[in-house]
Amino acid sequence: MAVISIERMGLLSVFCVCLFFNSAFAVDRGNFKTCDQSSFCKRQRVLKPGQSPYRALLETLELSDSRLTLQLINDNNKVHLLLELYRLQGNMTRVKINELKPLKPRFEVPDVLIAEPPTEPLSVLSKDDNGIVLSLGAESQRLIVSARPFRLDIMEGPEVLLSLNSRGLLAFEHLHLRKDTQAQSDGAEVKESVDGDQQQDEGEKDEDGQSDKEEDGLWEETFKSHTDTKPNGPTSISLDFSLPGVEHVYGIPEHADDLKLKTTDGGDPYRLYNLDVFQYELYNPMALYGSIPVMLAHNTQRTMGIFWLNAAETWVDISSNTAGKTVFGKMLDFVQGSSEKPQTDIRWISESGIIDVFIMLGPKPSDVFSQYASLTGTQSFPPLASLGYHQCRWNYNDQEDVKSVDQGFDQHDIPYDFIWLDIEHADGKRYFTWDPHKFSQPKEMLQGLMDKRRKMVAIVDPHIKVDSGYKIHSEITSKDFYVKNKDGRNYEGWCWPGNSGYPDFTIPEMRAWWASMFAYDQYEGSMENLFTWNDMNEPSVFNGPEVTMHKDALHGKWEHREIHNIYGLYVQMATAEGQIQRSGGVERPFVLTRAFFAGSQRFGAVWTGDNAAEWGHLKISIPMCLSLGLVGVSFCGADIGGFFKNPSTELLVRWYQTGAYQPFFRAHAHLDTTRREPWLFGPENTALIREVIRQRYALLPYWYQLFFQAYRTGMPVMRPLWVDYPKDTATFTIDDEFLIGSDLLVHPVTEEGSRGVTAYLPGAGEVWYDVHTFQKHNGAQNLYIPVTLSSIPVFQRGGSIIPRKDRVRRSSACMENDPYTLYVALSPKKFAEGKLYIDDGHSFNYDAKKEFIHRSLTFANNALTSSNLCPDCNFLTSSWIEKVIILGASKPSKVVLKMDGKETPVDFEFDSSMSVLTLRKPGMNAGDDWTLLLQ
Repeated sequence: MAVISIERMGLLSVFCVCLFFNSAFAVDRGNFKTCDQSSFCKRQRVLKPGQSPYRALLETLELSDSRLTLQLINDNNKVHLLLELYRLQGNMTRVKINELKPLKPRFEVPDVLIAEPPTEPLSVLSKDDNGIVLSLGAESQRLIVSARPFRLDIMEGPEVLLSLNSRGLLAFEHLHLRKDTQAQSDGAEVKESVDGDQQQDEGEKDEDGQSDKEEDGLWEETFKSHTDTKPNGPTSISLDFSLPGVEHVYGIPEHADDLKLKTTDGGDPYRLYNLDVFQYELYNPMALYGSIPVMLAHNTQRTMGIFWLNAAETWVDISSNTAGKTVFGKMLDFVQGSSEKPQTDIRWISESGIIDVFIMLGPKPSDVFSQYASLTGTQSFPPLASLGYHQCRWNYNDQEDVKSVDQGFDQHDIPYDFIWLDIEHADGKRYFTWDPHKFSQPKEMLQGLMDKRRKMVAIVDPHIKVDSGYKIHSEITSKDFYVKNKDGRNYEGWCWPGNSGYPDFTIPEMRAWWASMFAYDQYEGSMENLFTWNDMNEPSVFNGPEVTMHKDALHGKWEHREIHNIYGLYVQMATAEGQIQRSGGVERPFVLTRAFFAGSQRFGAVWTGDNAAEWGHLKISIPMCLSLGLVGVSFCGADIGGFFKNPSTELLVRWYQTGAYQPFFRAHAHLDTTRREPWLFGPENTALIREVIRQRYALLPYWYQLFFQAYRTGMPVMRPLWVDYPKDTATFTIDDEFLIGSDLLVHPVTEEGSRGVTAYLPGAGEVWYDVHTFQKHNGAQNLYIPVTLSSIPVFQRGGSIIPRKDRVRRSSACMENDPYTLYVALSPKKFAEGKLYIDDGHSFNYDAKKEFIHRSLTFANNALTSSNLCPDCNFLTSSWIEKVIILGASKPSKVVLKMDGKETPVDFEFDSSMSVLTLRKPGMNAGDDWTLLLQ
């Protein structure tokens, strides 16, 4: 929420608005740096491949059970680096590079890894003057260290899987003292580094070909009106990776771009730097609100991942020897046989810190997901209600407005679970408070929602109004928990309340205090059905450089430049912990965040930020969420209808149809937009929106099972087709359709005035069933689908079983004990399988007490069977199986339920025109063992 309504701000805030925001509701790219305006990026990009000064000193090799260490030397300046190699459990390799003897410690990112990764022994297979060969154990994998120039190659058999520094772009700007210009001119002084090697004098060039005197931005850098003092000088790092045989790479969110990452030759690299960018542009590599430095590489043989653990500003260059070829050139390769093996080269450039990279070797997509999850954790298992529909805008005016909107959903028979309050609900934007006039009885409001088994989310942002009468500010000040400026005073900047302080969430004690503020006796007016939204946590500073915090601000001994991209993660972490603590550790939290980093998936949901009511923004929501899912964050969505501007009725309906099949399903809008509750666009459009929201609620059992799987395994909930069809090259660039789990394929309509879409149905020999008509289609084809405004093309995979609850009520909690309908879609071999997961929907008892039901559903040999996947689990449900619909069936002579040693006949109907068999009211409890026999 990054554009301000003038009438709601004081005069000082208006000054802020005029200075820093474009009233045209479009991003001002001049507010944000390009690589050429970021001195370290520009400096690093000057380096040319093939001129590496780094050499491995093989005589320094030391090998223990858990790691190998080796010194590297830069032959230009004689600075020594320390290389550490680890073979990790689960087919991963970790590479760390740091200065051997830095002037002071360099920052290493804490709190992102869930634990120190377990290692496996490395062994030396051979060694000579040119290098060493190490065994990586699995499947003839070897790691080759070449000495001059330094290079690492990971091989499997004769194939090179991945190379480090093969292009010679390793660059490590070592910490050194700034030269005294006057002393140098007198010839009086030459500084020494702690390793005893003389530093260059003012005219001598560093490893990057620049000198302190010649290159602007080494010790101080100015962008627009802001100057970044750099007391540590230049500290950037860079490393290149080569991926032979790879043409397709994905990940490194967040960018409003295609799923498949583009080459960056001739343009800016992809930037990872959490920023408050309002109404962002599409299809460019600009930084947005979150940064996850994880990239996936995929071809028909293997999927791999690279995790660059660095929280500073980072740029990622991508080159490909197959990029830029004309169609004729590619045809010529096909006819003549290309002698050039495809290859993608990646270069990571970060402003500071160390090189700490995890190479995840797959080989299957699911392996990479589990490897990354073993490092940073899985998606948190959300409360079931949070998978329902969320109604939000900036802002619902007062308690009467909330009550009226709530009643509107009932009057129009539209289910929802959460209604949201933005910044205007608080008293003068003092978070943890309520406006005394507009929200004077918050508990009464919350109780009214609770009576209908509904919930609320209120915003709590991490900028705190500087006001001595405000409890939160006073306590943070007294505990000395604010971020400091470079002079050691509390850092202050402008945000929604005006002059604001920024809590230092890197301090564990600060996070613990913040969490304690969510206790019911601290957060006055809060109840157990109030949850939290963390916005503006990049952090957003309206009068800061690039609308964020100054890099030379201080978090204890570390500059903000070191930790910038994990600030938002810490905010969400502390907020989620507060929700857990307030319930005595019993209840699952729900926290939405805008800024995020690797590991943020452990703490809740994200959304794609301040989008616009434009067709392009609807379309881009698909690859944006797919990219997040690939790197661990499954709980993703976009503002339904667009945050800025007013959508056409057609766009709004299409956005609901798309959002209903994305993990996080929330409508949200800017303060200055017209109201857009679902019933305000005429009866016909209300009916269309109602129908797709009801489709979402019917599918909640399936969504819930998928989030349980994501929590357990790291598998993304919403995923690209290539994840399940990794050898089908036709899927590798598709990002206008997607899979939900393995069993639902969705092709939203994202073009204005569409009369048809072409969906690719993958899987040679497979079949797909239209979920609305039950019509069967063969896989491995492009299928043209005529559409009307009521159409949302969705297909169920043949061979799957999906549980649904077709009795839709006002909220998910109201459906808790309702019966299930099983949709059994048979494969050509008359087989199908699926799972059913049930728990209480909100507590941690599934984990703490094993209170859940997890069942395997299998159709084979004309029998549908439910069996227990967790015999030592204990949970009772009142839900029962109301109906079974079998697609692609043959007509039986009779159907018998076999249960508890008894056989009972079951009524059925058969539609011969569609080959659909419907079994009515078989009546078994959803948690019991049973078999339905088709005879």
